Amino acid sequence: MKVCIVQPPYSTDFSKAEEYFRWEMDAFDSCDETMDLIVFPESADTPCMAHSETEVIKAYEMFFDRLYKKAVETAKRCNAVVFFNGHEKLEKGFYNTTFAIDRNGNLAGTYHKQHLTPGEISNYKLVSDYTYEHSVPQIIEIDGIRYAFLTCYDFYFYEIFPAIARQKPDIIIGCSHQRSDKQSALETINRFCAYNTNAYVVRSSVSMGEATNIGGGSCVVAPDGEMLLDMKSRVGLETVDIDPMKKYYKPAGFGNPDAAHYEYIEKGRRPWKYRNSGSAIVNPDWKMAYPRVCAHRGFNTVAPENSMAAYGSAVALGAEEIELDLWVTKDGEIVSSHDEVLDRVSDGTGKISDYTYEELLKFDFGFKCDEHFKGLKILKFEEVLKKFAGHTIMNIHIKTPDFVGEYDEEALRKIVALIEKYDCKQYVYFMCGNKNFMRLAREIAPDITRCMGAGDDGWNIVENAIEYDCKKVQLFKGFFNKEMIDKAHENGIICNVFWSDEPEEAVEFLKMGVDTILTNDYLLIANAVKKYKENK
Repeated sequence: MKVCIVQPPYSTDFSKAEEYFRWEMDAFDSCDETMDLIVFPESADTPCMAHSETEVIKAYEMFFDRLYKKAVETAKRCNAVVFFNGHEKLEKGFYNTTFAIDRNGNLAGTYHKQHLTPGEISNYKLVSDYTYEHSVPQIIEIDGIRYAFLTCYDFYFYEIFPAIARQKPDIIIGCSHQRSDKQSALETINRFCAYNTNAYVVRSSVSMGEATNIGGGSCVVAPDGEMLLDMKSRVGLETVDIDPMKKYYKPAGFGNPDAAHYEYIEKGRRPWKYRNSGSAIVNPDWKMAYPRVCAHRGFNTVAPENSMAAYGSAVALGAEEIELDLWVTKDGEIVSSHDEVLDRVSDGTGKISDYTYEELLKFDFGFKCDEHFKGLKILKFEEVLKKFAGHTIMNIHIKTPDFVGEYDEEALRKIVALIEKYDCKQYVYFMCGNKNFMRLAREIAPDITRCMGAGDDGWNIVENAIEYDCKKVQLFKGFFNKEMIDKAHENGIICNVFWSDEPEEAVEFLKMGVDTILTNDYLLIANAVKKYKENK
């Protein structure tokens, strides 16, 4: 198979778009019947840098149809498979899409870029919702060859390589637009990708100027990581012959039979050692939509509050948020319990802070809810994180003996360290009515969202949230009004309300503008909110 990669010149001057697009059209015409696979770079319908959504749309309207027509003509004329990338206009808007054209000029399939850059989302307004959903790496099979895809920014997310490898691709098509990385770094990434997927990497990018070592780097890499062709910053078309069925196998450890590198790695993989991942991971707090329902102390009408059973019930039913309360034991352990005093929630007496964690384990925290939960022990914060990190948003209520005292700095640092350990800073926020805690949290962990609680100053909660740079407030039922909600929203502050266990009341809160409702009866209120959203 003869592979042709195309590396066009590139300009940041959008007014030169027609000139640079003509270069691409001439490049198509330069392809010939000796070529079996032709790959063009990302955003071939935007040959010069677009600085706004308006310019992206303008370029699309000027060039896309001509680009698509030329790709089809070239595929048929050269009897080759052609891949190019452009902006696809669908019902929801514009997508970053790679198009696969078979030898007969038919559309064999499309691939939507899985990791849009921040600029593509904020400046170009490309559709991005699908990028927050679980998906399986896409394969398009043409003439018995299995093609996988990585578009530009996708290459940087090494977590996807094992998933691609499991699809057993022969060639990975990389329509790219890297314009800031050194070519030495790009070479490392591309060779690493080929070696870890046991596939050829065929990557086409744009030249930032023939004298620079930045950007460009269109290449073909073999499954063993050998660089078969590297265009550096050269402008033009270059070719290389490959055998797409040729794989690389090595001893899977000393004395073991040969295997692909990813197969060898798979035997030793320990996913719990890495970042939270998988289909159960939900959108982070900043991305997840409103309105939401927060299961207060978990689904505590069916299981003991602040227990794994209560949290698990809520998460299993789809709770966007769970609320949990944290206290510090005598020996500095962080545990989950609403009350400072043990009497109501267990068969113990006295305060949590009077006992070590080991001493607290002697008490039963389940039987007072129901005999079926007899034997439940007090729950450590780390146990909650270990099971549910990334599976729901956690409204972490930091409990203090009063609303004015200083919070233990060492305890807060331990809580933050646990949140970092389980990689869920984007999935938690601190809720507290103690201003001294808010001051300390802003100092120690400014990147963890803060939610101002009512404390002893409920009617001034919005002003307090503004003072302590809180992104959320937790209004207390009976101590807020519509004006407070409006003021919070005017200052970019999300509004929780504690609490509602009545569907009609919950809907009224939503109509007032409340964003998140805390409830003890999760499913009842979740169903009411769902119905409200459907009928809105």
